[in-house]
Amino acid sequence: MSERAAPPGTLVLVRDLVNTLDVESGVDTLDTADVRARLGITGESAAQARELRESLRATLLAHAGHPPHREVTPLGELLARAPLVVTVDPVDGTAGLAPVDDGPLLSRVAAAVAEAVTAGTWDRLKACEAADCLWAYYDRSPAGRGRWCSMQVCGARAKMRRYRAKEA
Repeated sequence: MSERAAPPGTLVLVRDLVNTLDVESGVDTLDTADVRARLGITGESAAQARELRESLRATLLAHAGHPPHREVTPLGELLARAPLVVTVDPVDGTAGLAPVDDGPLLSRVAAAVAEAVTAGTWDRLKACEAADCLWAYYDRSPAGRGRWCSMQVCGARAKMRRYRAKEA
């Protein structure tokens, strides 16, 4: 729905993958060649990428305190299949996880999640509370309690619905 500031590090990949489906309009850009190229989707089928996307969305909804939007394969189950290697920077000695062969989307997402967990940013990537949106966004609110991808759109709609229900 809304374009907020980009999440830190490799969480951009996760956000961009989740946001390949516009829930409100039903447009799924995962089948387009340019989006697949931008996300570096090579070996996976569109069905595998969609399964990963919806498992990520369910997890991001959980980050915001909401139940899953539908039954999905648990994200941990999918990420357990990702081949990763430990890398160590020879200059400063920092260690991290990286995908084997820098190829499969699943491995790159697993590495991004590991990096975000280590950096303490994973729980701030959330899915919008609005059922007709579910857009992934990075919550930069001071308390980390953001509920909508955009206060001007989804937040305003929710508040207006509550107001009208109260007045009715």
